[in-house]
Amino acid sequence: MSVLDFDLSDPEFWAKPMDERERAFERLRSRETPAFFEEMELSFAPKGPGYHALVKHADILEASRNPEVFSSGQGGATNIPDMPAEFTEYFGSMINMDDPRHARLRRIVSRAFTPKMIKQFEADVEAAAGAIVGDLIAKGSGCDFVTEVAARLPLKIICDMMGIPEHDYRFVFDRSNIILGGFDPEYTGGDLTQIADRLLTAGMELQQLVQDLAAHRADHPTNDLTSSLVNANIDGERLTMQELGSFFILLVVAGNETTRNAISYGLRLLTTNPGQRALWLDDIDGRAPGAVEEIVRLASPVNFMRRKVTRDHEMNGHLYRKGEKAVLFYWAANRDEDVFADPLRFDITRDPNPHVGFGGPGPHFCLGAHLARREITAMFRELLRRVPHIEGGKPDRLHSSFINGIKHMECAF
Repeated sequence: MSVLDFDLSDPEFWAKPMDERERAFERLRSRETPAFFEEMELSFAPKGPGYHALVKHADILEASRNPEVFSSGQGGATNIPDMPAEFTEYFGSMINMDDPRHARLRRIVSRAFTPKMIKQFEADVEAAAGAIVGDLIAKGSGCDFVTEVAARLPLKIICDMMGIPEHDYRFVFDRSNIILGGFDPEYTGGDLTQIADRLLTAGMELQQLVQDLAAHRADHPTNDLTSSLVNANIDGERLTMQELGSFFILLVVAGNETTRNAISYGLRLLTTNPGQRALWLDDIDGRAPGAVEEIVRLASPVNFMRRKVTRDHEMNGHLYRKGEKAVLFYWAANRDEDVFADPLRFDITRDPNPHVGFGGPGPHFCLGAHLARREITAMFRELLRRVPHIEGGKPDRLHSSFINGIKHMECAF
């Protein structure tokens, strides 16, 4: 295991078949210490010093609980290289911050995402899921499940929450695809030298959309989240227009793309595991909580987050030096044999299920986890009740190191 014949920094690694990636991460987990990888050359960012690949569940839990050592704010958490300053203007929301800035922003926006508040959206989520499945039945077999079903629910809910009108849904959908398009030529054109410009343009356009809306809501408030945020004054604190725009990008990207991929992945899991489908059909509501957690575990829509070490620190027998980078591979941790028995098996009765599909413990645990669970539950309740034997075909996977995504998948019922 001293010499690896694959490179996590190589974009082509993330285009390999899923079983090859599974075997690679299994090898990484079998090592006594985390493997170290060089960073790739990019035209828009300086080459960094490389990174430790954290792939074990225990390492990710401990790093997540120590944000003062494993920093999110030094160079950004959503990318391995340290990105140019202009990127933080559009992509610098809470996920790329440390306390106290992170705590301040999260304190302002978190009131919209408590379980009590999500409960108020429950009827809207269920109605939207019902309408989407109704449209699916009307169209019949053969449609693209990702674009026609899985993507529509989180996109509608997030846009409705923010007060974004329906005629802008497609605009938001397309820009979020670009931001999370990774190396995929369908979304980013395939030219690495142009990716930075496309990302910045998409971020600028989304930020402008919500800032224009916020300017109007400042004088003409409604009951949407944009009105609440632009007029919020919590302990004397308000969001700036810059912060509001960056938060909106985080919301549509994290809330739309990740839930979309969990729903898509869930259908594929039910297709390839008919016994688990039958078990869920036997008690749709009762089995839903466990099934949703197992879908999120195996889907792991976000592959990783990056941290930078702020001081020399020993963790689980390995010394991390100040200034080094550590990449937390949630996807790998959710398959850790030391934590999950038969980890590649889809088991909707798995209990306990301490996955890190919504991030590790600590201040950066996913703010929208309650909403994501609600959306996944509502969608599969509708599907299992109305088209119980729907199947998903071979997935067309996103070529990305950051998002474990499915771009397209034909469905049949």
